[in-house]
Amino acid sequence: MTFLKKILKWLALIIGVVIILLYVFDYSYILRGIRVVYFTGHTTAFIDDYPYFENEIIEKGNNPSLWPIHKNYNSTKETNELKQINKANGTIAYLIIKNDSIWFEKYFDGFNENSKTNSFSMAKSITTALLGKAIMDGYIKNLDQPLSDFYPEYDYAKTTVGDLASMASGLDWVEKYTDPFCVTARANYDDDLAETILNQKVIKTPGVEFEYLSGSTALLGMVIQKATDKPLAKYLSESFWKPLGTEHDALWQLDDNENRLAKAFTAISSNAKDFARFGKLYKDYGKWKGKQLLDSAYVSKSITPRFPESPEYGYGFWLKDIGNKHFFMMRGHLGQYVIVEPNDNVIIVRLGHSKGPGDAIATFTDDITTYIKEAYKMLGYDL
Repeated sequence: MTFLKKILKWLALIIGVVIILLYVFDYSYILRGIRVVYFTGHTTAFIDDYPYFENEIIEKGNNPSLWPIHKNYNSTKETNELKQINKANGTIAYLIIKNDSIWFEKYFDGFNENSKTNSFSMAKSITTALLGKAIMDGYIKNLDQPLSDFYPEYDYAKTTVGDLASMASGLDWVEKYTDPFCVTARANYDDDLAETILNQKVIKTPGVEFEYLSGSTALLGMVIQKATDKPLAKYLSESFWKPLGTEHDALWQLDDNENRLAKAFTAISSNAKDFARFGKLYKDYGKWKGKQLLDSAYVSKSITPRFPESPEYGYGFWLKDIGNKHFFMMRGHLGQYVIVEPNDNVIIVRLGHSKGPGDAIATFTDDITTYIKEAYKMLGYDL
């Protein structure tokens, strides 16, 4: 018993020293990460983590616009392969929208059509939509406006807001989700996001190549907030959430209650049908119910590759060809997808706990192709 007490005493001492060192060397955010993730029984960020963070409400309007129900609604069942991947990867929502009507929908694991879950990096597409809106509203000149106009500390660099939106910023950033000492983890769990972002220097020539960095979008969000002098959640609400007729308020995670800076690179919590509205908005080149919410030329540029060597990315949106079909999509860390094929007028939405084996970043995982192919089989379309 005495031996056990000694072990516990030393263990407590070691833990205490580690905690002190984390504070001394400014890694205390790791403790928050441990509390949010491991103390809740998870091993990574999870889809319904918003109660563990401060959030800003993205307000819906007073006149929600329900998605029409297709005449063939849920008349076709999941294919066997779709059933298997939905079970294996922990899908919680799967929708097929055909001709702007809900053609198929199914929810799993206790989640339903109203459940809020984390968008993860789908928020990057929404933040980039806000850039287009800020340009349209005159807050930002154009995609070529220098970052240094908003943050003079970057006057040594030639990075533009367009470089931030197209993942060509040249920032010194390591995009790694499993390393607690990585800047990506710090950005997600630290209590001063602006300090973290502004500590990142531009170390490569901007505007010459695609490099997927969450810091680019985080900095873009700061630019938009500074240019508009509005919290991102408020600007998103008045620019899109209300005009698109969303059914529910959404949430945007903040760094903390004091700084209240939204994590522009992640963490908008909403539901499948409201996320799908951005797919329709871009499919229709920025027009919603006859009103041009976003400049059509900006939308076209967003869903076109900026760099020929990187055909998988435009401005905030991923691009993928399968056969003779051309898809653009919003993507999130654990397999959050809004996938659009404009010519077929098809939108596929998948939300869930995992995208499957591996830790692929900035590459297309196999699950994406499966969700598309099985949707097309159900629709009876060739692919």
